Amino acid sequence: MSNFFQKNFNNSNLKYVFLVVIAIFFFGFGYLFGDLSNKNVFSKASASDSPILVPSVLNEVRHYLNNYFIPWKASSTLPTNEDLAYGMLKGYVNSYGDPYTQFFDPVESKQFEEDVKGSFGGVGAVIGFKDGIPAVISVLKDNPAEKAGVKDGDLIVSVDGTFVQGMSVDEIVRMVRGEIGTDVKMGVIHKDETKTSEVIITRAEINTPILDTETIDDVFIIHFYSFTETSSTKFNQAILEFANSRKNKLIIDLRGNGGGYLDSAIDIASFFLPSDKLIVVEKSGKSLPEKGTYSKGYNYFSNKKIKVAVLINEGSASASEIVAGALKDHGVATIVGEKSFGKGSVQQLIKLSDGSDLKLTVAKWYTPKGVNISESGITPDIVASSSAKIELDKKGNPVDTQLKKAVEIIKNLK
Repeated sequence: MSNFFQKNFNNSNLKYVFLVVIAIFFFGFGYLFGDLSNKNVFSKASASDSPILVPSVLNEVRHYLNNYFIPWKASSTLPTNEDLAYGMLKGYVNSYGDPYTQFFDPVESKQFEEDVKGSFGGVGAVIGFKDGIPAVISVLKDNPAEKAGVKDGDLIVSVDGTFVQGMSVDEIVRMVRGEIGTDVKMGVIHKDETKTSEVIITRAEINTPILDTETIDDVFIIHFYSFTETSSTKFNQAILEFANSRKNKLIIDLRGNGGGYLDSAIDIASFFLPSDKLIVVEKSGKSLPEKGTYSKGYNYFSNKKIKVAVLINEGSASASEIVAGALKDHGVATIVGEKSFGKGSVQQLIKLSDGSDLKLTVAKWYTPKGVNISESGITPDIVASSSAKIELDKKGNPVDTQLKKAVEIIKNLK
C-alpha cells in the first residue's frame, strides 16, 4: 500500500464495499438487489423508539457551542436548528458503523431525484470502499473509464483535485457524475504502483454491456458483464449457442462483473441446477425470517457431460458471487481465478415522513453451504492470478493471460 494511504487511512479498520455503478440511474439500481425491495415489510416507528440517551452531555455541548464558538472564517454561517437536528440524525445512523446504512436529509433526497431526471452522465465504473480505501471495483467494458485507462482495483485518491478521504460513496459518486460531454479528473493509484496518476475522463451516457462469446482452443467462453433485467434472455441465447457448437467445455467469465438484479442471478444459476437445489440464503434482522431461494429448475445440461468453469476476480461481486457460490457448493462448476470481492448484503431505501430517506441494510447473503459472502467472498478452487506485465501475441495484440490459464485448466479437468 502506498505511503499516502498508510498515512491517511490508518484509522479506518472497516472492511467493506458498497458498489455503485456511476451511471445515470446508479442510485435506484443499486438498492433493488434484494427480495425485500419495494415491499412494505417495516412497521412504523413511534416516538418512544427514539429516546434521548445523553441529554445532559448534549446540553453541555450545546451550551459551549452557543456561547463560545467563533466561526473559523468570516463567511461561515452558523447551523440552523434544522441543520443541527439532521446532523444528529446522521451521526446516529453513522454510529452503527455500517457504510451501507445512511441517512439523507430532505434537501439531499430532493437533489438526487432532480439529478436522475436531468441529462447527467457517468464514467462507467463500479466504485466502493475496501479496507477503508475508495477504490474502483470494476470498469464497464467499452465505457469512458476503461477508454481513459482506469483499471479494476485502482485506488481513488481525488476527484477534480479534491481528496476523497473521509467521503461517503454517494459523495464521491456525485463528484464523478456530471453533464454529458464534460470532463472529470480522477487521481488514482494503479495496482502494483505507488504513485498517483491523474486520469481525465469525458462523461457520457453509460451503456451497460451484458455479454459476448468466443471460442478458444475448443473451449466455449461466455464473457458475462452485468446482471440486468435482460441478462437472462441474453444468457439463454449464449447457452443455446454453446449447445449448438457441440463443444463440452464452458467457461463463464464473471471477472469485473459487479452484480445487479437478484432475479437475474437466480435465473443464471438455474440453467445448471435442478429445482430442489438451494441457490442462496437471505438472513435478515430479528423481526424478519430467514429465506432460502431455490433453482427454477431449467437444468439444461442434466443429461449431458460437460465441464464448466467459472472465472472470477476481485471485481466479481454481489450477484456474481451468488452464482459462483451456488455452482461451487453444488459441485457443478470449478471456480478459477482470484478471490471475489465480498459484497453480500441487501439495502432497503425507506422514505421518511419529512421527505428524508434512510438507506438500511436489512439482509445478508449466504451460499448453500453457509459461506457469508460479505465476510468471505468466494474462494477459487484453482488459483489463476492476473499478471501486471502485458503479454503480446504474434500480431502484437495484448493476451488475456488469466483467461489463457483458465482455458488450460478446464482442458485438463477430469
